[in-house]
Amino acid sequence: MADIPNPIQLQKHLKGVDYPAGKSDLIQTARDHGADDLVINALERLPDRQYDGPNAVSKAVAQER
Repeated sequence: MADIPNPIQLQKHLKGVDYPAGKSDLIQTARDHGADDLVINALERLPDRQYDGPNAVSKAVAQER
């Protein structure tokens, strides 16, 4: 089972994302906000699609465990 970041920590690093957002936008925003490897790796495992909001991202990250 892959480690997943705390949902609150994940959303902290995604603050300011303009939804809907693609996977690459999420990864870049997280990097810009100083996300650690756990957060970046979790986002990199996501399917490459558009996410319509923070809840959709958190749900997708939890499913990629």
